[in-house]
Amino acid sequence: MRKWIIPAGSTAGPAALRLIEAASPGPGAREVKIAVKACSTNYRDFGVAAGKYFFGPVQVDTVPLSDGAGDIIAVGPGVTDWKIGDRVAGCFFQRWQDGPFGAHVLRSDLGGPVQGMLAEEVVLAADGVVRIPSHLSFEEAATLPCAAVTAWNALFEIARLRPGETVLTLGTGGVSIFALQFAKAAGLSVIATSSSDAKARRARELGAAHTINYRSTPDWDAEVLKLTGGAGVDAVIEVGGAGTLPRSLNAVRPGGIVALIGVLDQPGGAISPLPLIGKAITLAGTYVGSRAMFVAMNRFMEAAGLHPVIDEVFAFEKAPEAYAHQRSGSHLGKVVIALSQP
Repeated sequence: MRKWIIPAGSTAGPAALRLIEAASPGPGAREVKIAVKACSTNYRDFGVAAGKYFFGPVQVDTVPLSDGAGDIIAVGPGVTDWKIGDRVAGCFFQRWQDGPFGAHVLRSDLGGPVQGMLAEEVVLAADGVVRIPSHLSFEEAATLPCAAVTAWNALFEIARLRPGETVLTLGTGGVSIFALQFAKAAGLSVIATSSSDAKARRARELGAAHTINYRSTPDWDAEVLKLTGGAGVDAVIEVGGAGTLPRSLNAVRPGGIVALIGVLDQPGGAISPLPLIGKAITLAGTYVGSRAMFVAMNRFMEAAGLHPVIDEVFAFEKAPEAYAHQRSGSHLGKVVIALSQP
């Protein structure tokens, strides 16, 4: 079988990716073997390939990508809850079943440091996979493990938003688009920012009540306050990081929640703690979510008939091109790599 790898110690980024032949893996006790049908990329994948993610350069040749879906083709000893033919997706954290985030979760994330999904066959723990919604294709299901679960966690586990409340989403990448779709389906009102009028129109089609072009309106936080009558939003899905966080803190209401997810804008920078104190804002670090959250999210998506937004699908052999498309920032929604035709 074939798989892509990031060579051990690599700091070269996606340019270091190598497609190699490897022996077909076999499942051990309480493991399942999956024929991968599709994967998707996330911004974190650039950090992993460049040796700049939390754990530094990968220590062994590592299959990248946390997100993938496929069919179970073999089960190991002791597996009773899965059978050959089941359609599954891998969980981002292989050791986070339920409950709060803790030290036990660390270093169990797929695609680095744990072997990831960008291979024709993978072996995962039997309790490290979930059944995918029956109405989704493999390409759609492959977008869920990181971005969708993160959005779900931020909206409903951390912010605990309720129908009628208002959320601000930043940009039109994977997490933000999932947050928009989930929020709309749950009866929330969404204000979305975007870099282009074309993407803003698409966000409105997906259910955003208001959109703001942050290039033509750089003081977008002031516009958010206008749209909310000066009150501010109940929560912000903050994917920008230090470059956008001050405006997010201004845009959220007193006592509101800012779910901090990404560092797309700037990796560092000085942030004043005064707004946090003066408005009693909760700033919550959001690191994907548990298997239980994934299962709950899938039930919600199935009941609501939600389909992920896929920007473009690339062939397995063109994985580096998928990375490049993700990096360009021109996408809306998710970038997918297909190992087979639907």
